[in-house]
Amino acid sequence: MNPTLSIIIPCYNSAKTAEETFQSVINQDFTDWEAIIVNDGSPDNIEEIALKWVNKDHRFNYFKKENGGLGTARNFGINHAKGKYILPLDSDNKVESTFAKKALPILEKNPTIGVLYGDAIYFGDKDEHKVVGDFDSLKLAKTNYIDACAIIRKEVYDKIGLYDVNMPYQGIEDWELWIKITKSNYTFYYLNQPTYYYRITGNSMIRSFNPKMTESNIGYLYVKHFWFFISTFWKNRKIEKKWKTLIIRTLKRTIKRLLFLI
Repeated sequence: MNPTLSIIIPCYNSAKTAEETFQSVINQDFTDWEAIIVNDGSPDNIEEIALKWVNKDHRFNYFKKENGGLGTARNFGINHAKGKYILPLDSDNKVESTFAKKALPILEKNPTIGVLYGDAIYFGDKDEHKVVGDFDSLKLAKTNYIDACAIIRKEVYDKIGLYDVNMPYQGIEDWELWIKITKSNYTFYYLNQPTYYYRITGNSMIRSFNPKMTESNIGYLYVKHFWFFISTFWKNRKIEKKWKTLIIRTLKRTIKRLLFLI
């Protein structure tokens, strides 16, 4: 029989942290899972570490591919997943032990819920309980406030597509996915508890983004999902001036780049 939950773990230069991630998967209260470890062409010894865990527990599966970035690795894992639900888990983070056991009954009873997410516990360079809160489309239009470590129906990917790997810089593909889901018939559900542990370090992917990279990605989103942003902000006309200025400036620069390419 196929597992209920497929946990997708992309790995790149994560040999120092991956074993903590794998152990958190083992420590779950929920047992009907498979873990798909995707070596995204990593130059370290992640293969040796991953195979050790595959030999330790048959629910771990290992795949290796050429380096293509986080989005491509997640898509690769999803394409090999057998579960009804998908849980993306970065190889420097940890899943909270009760998350799946509490989330899956809710998803089973409510077929319109496409994404179930919760709070984060920061660890590493920072210790904090980050409360994410109920779904808010305006907040989503402003920032990617829901982490990729959420449980998603696999049929959602089947119907609306996988992570967009054509963004200027990979790293916020989950934000683009959330926007696509808001435009579908699926809903978001907030589980009011910590659901994962997020490692804070000075060399994390998002921290490595400079302002130009961030603006390029946001501009890409504004163009691709133009009507989502316009309709969302129009419904909330009291939006702060700084957001209006940012949107207008980013759209102008993006349109200029597109015209230059044409």
